[in-house]
Amino acid sequence: MTAAQDRRWEELLRNITDMLPAGPVCVVVDGAGEQNLIVAERLAAAVHATGRACTRLFGTTPSTWSPESSADAVVVAHGPHWRAHPPRGHWDVVIWLRTPPAGNGRKSAKADADIVIDLHDPTWPVIRHSTARLGDRTRWYLTESRAFFATRAASWDTKFGDDLPAYAAAITEAGLPRDGVVVDVGCGTGRALPALRHAVGPRGGVIAVDLTPEMLAQVRSHGRAEYAALALADARHLPLADASVDAVFAAGLLTHLPDTDAGLHELARITRPGGLLVLFHPSGRAALAARHGRTLSPDEPLAEAPLRRSMHQTGWRLTGYDDPEHRFLAIAARR
Repeated sequence: MTAAQDRRWEELLRNITDMLPAGPVCVVVDGAGEQNLIVAERLAAAVHATGRACTRLFGTTPSTWSPESSADAVVVAHGPHWRAHPPRGHWDVVIWLRTPPAGNGRKSAKADADIVIDLHDPTWPVIRHSTARLGDRTRWYLTESRAFFATRAASWDTKFGDDLPAYAAAITEAGLPRDGVVVDVGCGTGRALPALRHAVGPRGGVIAVDLTPEMLAQVRSHGRAEYAALALADARHLPLADASVDAVFAAGLLTHLPDTDAGLHELARITRPGGLLVLFHPSGRAALAARHGRTLSPDEPLAEAPLRRSMHQTGWRLTGYDDPEHRFLAIAARR
């Protein structure tokens, strides 16, 4: 592996060991076929490196090990055989390795996972989920989000570039103020920037913010930097003054943030009273969920009722909500 890939593994394992509860902990790594053995071995080594005792369980006969034999250790097992026979009646931490659909096929097995790791590229693992009882997601959000998008930036427009007309249509429908200042938070490769510049006109201002340097590099390589001022920043802590913009555009942002309400609060902070918030995705929620092999829940942050509540609590008033198969578009006004 390259030095960068080694650092990625070290960073991920450090984030996982930081999440493990104090005291004796039983951990099982499942999914991704033989990769679960490799991940379990690396995790055990990382636990040892922190100074905690660690016991590795091997084989497929759980009866050969007794939890009393490692009462003070972190116990790490791997594979579906151990997953099906938890010590002490349960696993304290279940880690699920997510691979392409053809790679595991056990979609239900990840439902009760405490940590989900994207292992589409075995040299570049990324944490995509952790349960609330393992602590605040903000502890790993920054490093893991950057890692997730860094390797996808170069191919992003090849994969999703045909939705540019959908961006332009949504921005036109939103009715952004002419000559105003709009910020694209989580701008990615800058697909919205030409339409945002057209909406506010030559006397308006467009600011493009993203967390990932590689995404901003793609903005430049695609020639879209001419439409906006670029800023490398975290959407949770924007480098903009209070009430300094007339509108915020955010495509696919909220579902990536560890705290939806905190994110909406920050977007409200920078927006002038009466300003607009435009939340967009070029696929509807149901279509996007189906693409990722999951079903929608009525309490998801972008479902209409929860989103309306969150908007009200964070200084916004939801004025439009549209969620057909071909797009998601929600528009709110700053109160």
